[in-house]
Amino acid sequence: MFGLGTTEVLIFLVIATLLFGSAKIPQLMRNVGRGANEFKKGMREDFDEPVETVSKDSAAKKDSVS
Repeated sequence: MFGLGTTEVLIFLVIATLLFGSAKIPQLMRNVGRGANEFKKGMREDFDEPVETVSKDSAAKKDSVS
């Protein structure tokens, strides 16, 4: 996907372990997962709002035209 091989991933994991410590990595990954979920939730909410607005506007236009 990103052109990373097994060796590159292992080097990244070793560096992350040295920087953050083995105790902090699960907490760090948990926070990254929560952030990703909140981002997805926000994106879904953003997409829902314009659809509702458009349908309300088009209904109002249909009423005024008729």
